[in-house]
This record gives sequence, C-alpha cells and structure tokens, in this order.
Amino acid sequence: MKKLVKSVAALLSLTTVGLSCIVASAAPSADLVSAPSALLMDSATGQVLFEKESHSQRPCASITKVMTLLLVFEAFDSGKISMTDEVSASAHAASMGGSDIWLEEGEIMSVDDLIKATTVASANDAAVALAEHISGSEEAFVSQMNKRAKELKMNDTVFKNCNGLDEEGHITSAYDVAVMSRELIKHKEIFDYCTIWMDTLRDGATQIVNTNKLLKTYNGITGLKTGTTNEAGCCITATAERNGFVPIAVVLGADTGKQRFADAAALLDYAFAGYLSVAPQPPKELPSVVDVQNGMQKQVGVELKLDGAFLVEKGKESAITSKLKLNEEIKAPISKGDSLGKVLYYLDDKKIGEYDITSANDVSEISFGEVLSLLFQYLVQF
Repeated sequence: MKKLVKSVAALLSLTTVGLSCIVASAAPSADLVSAPSALLMDSATGQVLFEKESHSQRPCASITKVMTLLLVFEAFDSGKISMTDEVSASAHAASMGGSDIWLEEGEIMSVDDLIKATTVASANDAAVALAEHISGSEEAFVSQMNKRAKELKMNDTVFKNCNGLDEEGHITSAYDVAVMSRELIKHKEIFDYCTIWMDTLRDGATQIVNTNKLLKTYNGITGLKTGTTNEAGCCITATAERNGFVPIAVVLGADTGKQRFADAAALLDYAFAGYLSVAPQPPKELPSVVDVQNGMQKQVGVELKLDGAFLVEKGKESAITSKLKLNEEIKAPISKGDSLGKVLYYLDDKKIGEYDITSANDVSEISFGEVLSLLFQYLVQF
C-alpha cells in the first residue's frame, strides 16, 4: 500500500511539473506572493506582468535608497561629482540610526566607498553623507528626490528622507518602486556595487555583507535593494537577467526576510518561465540604398538603428513579423538622419514596435550652379 501511495504521489508530482510548463504564461493569481503588495515588471519595455495592490501606498524602508542612488549616478553623468571625491561626514549624517557603518563626525570617506556602503550594507549614514555632498543638505536632496519622482510619474510617492527610516508621510508603492528601479539600472555601474556579496571599508577594518540573500541562492540575480523597518516590514526590489531578459520583482510589507526572498524568487520564476526578451531583427528586404529625386546623387544610403527588445510569451517568438514602409517620394535635399520610412513589427497582428529608417548621408538638391561647378571640375581634369 505504501508503495502504491508513493507511486501515485510521484505521478502527481510529474503531472504538476508538466502543467506548470504549459500554463507558465497564463495570468497568475494573487496568491503567487504572500506579501500584501507586489509587482513584476519587464525592465526593457516597462510592461507589468503581475501586480497585487501595486498602487497601495506604503512605507518601503531602505528601498528609498534606490532613488538616492539614482540621483547619485545622475550627478556623475552631469559631472557634479566623481568617484574620487572625499566626503567629510556631518554631525547629522553620523547621527543616523538603524543600519549604518558608524560614521563619525568629520570622518572622511570617498564617494566610491559611500556608494558601496549604501548599496551593500544599506548604510543610512552613508546615504545621508552622499545626499549632503550632492545638494548641501539632506532636506535639499529630498526635494530633488521628490522632483525626480514627479518626472518619472511616481504618483504614489512622497519622500521625507533619503534613507528610508520610518517617518510619517514617507510613502511609495510597489509600482513606483519598479519605476525608479528600472531607471536606476539604466546606469550599469550600479551592478558593480549591488552584486558584491562581501567587502570591506576603512582599509579592511570594517566588513560589510550584502543584505540581499538572493545573491547566494537565485540563478541570474543582479540586484537590487532590500529594506526593513517596523512600519514597512520586509521589502525588496530584485533584478535578475537570463538571456538578455531583465525582470524587476518588487515585494513590500512581507512579514519576514525569508518571505520577501521567497516572494521575489516566485515572481522572477514566473517571468523566466513564461516570457522571453527578443531583440528586433532588420527585415531581409531592407535595401542598402534608395533612389532620390532631384538630387546631385541618384541614391542615398539607408540606416536602421534597432534598440530595445520585445517581450513575448515563450513559444511565440517565431510569430514576430516585420513590415517595411518606405516613403513614396524621396526628394533632395536630404540631410543625414532624415526619415526615409519605417519598419513596423507585429505579433499576432498587433503592432509591438516601430523604428525609423533614416538617411546615412547628405544629398544636395540639383541646381544650375552645382551642375556648372561639377562640369568645370570635369573639364579641369582633362
């Protein structure tokens, strides 16, 4: 009898595995995660693949530092700061509680190390030191955080500080967390920090360990940030990459750290089981040159710059088709980069992408003066 029970259980297990492969791309139920609020987003397209109370406003603890780090990397881009800048910790920065690296007032640390401390150890004091270095005060920096949130249409978010310590009115949502996470990972340098498992500061005197335990357990994990406070519960925004597909899984308000990691893994599993990221390919009929009317040259070169990717359900990638649409009349004058037409991409007759076909060079309009000049050059040669 026991053997029969084991055989039936094994059969049921195999059947369950088979079914999971079949229905992987079906819409998941809310019980995919146990946390009260969650969202799964494709980082390339911004498409939402799963949501549960995704616009519910909640505290997010140190997930706040995603916006802090975004402003830090944007300050690099503008040339406002550099990695080698030395920052002197203020009394305010040194006074932060919770997770920190025990900065002392007047202690000097490089921006590089402060980013490492903020990202890996979720150091509240390091985040404030960075904020003050960029904007002069945490208050001014938080104003910039809220301004950037509005630019990103993070309508559920109000920041009160730069590190995520519990404060009345400091709120966001799972959707908004995914939006700012998507923006942050456009700065590929962040992965140099959030993939660190263990490192040291102060010439080896201070050891830091990453708070994201998925770095040790999940295949393809690349980041991004955890957060935990009494009011926020256990939170995470997790990114992973497989075959060019980078989903973002956000979990807010989990009861335990173990639960948030399990929920994030379940969301990422769902994404990888059901979807593929497919890079657009140029149509075979795309010409290298097209004819030009009234031009000093009869043809102009063609360019098609394809970027981004299409998110498709597994098994449907071969159903992507393209349609070439060149302008009916292409007349000189033409400047490099002018539109010559479009390439449209479809999946199941639904348009999923559109790219401009542009001119690769200039073509001037034919004129008496230019013809005369060419004739003169020709005669001079002979």
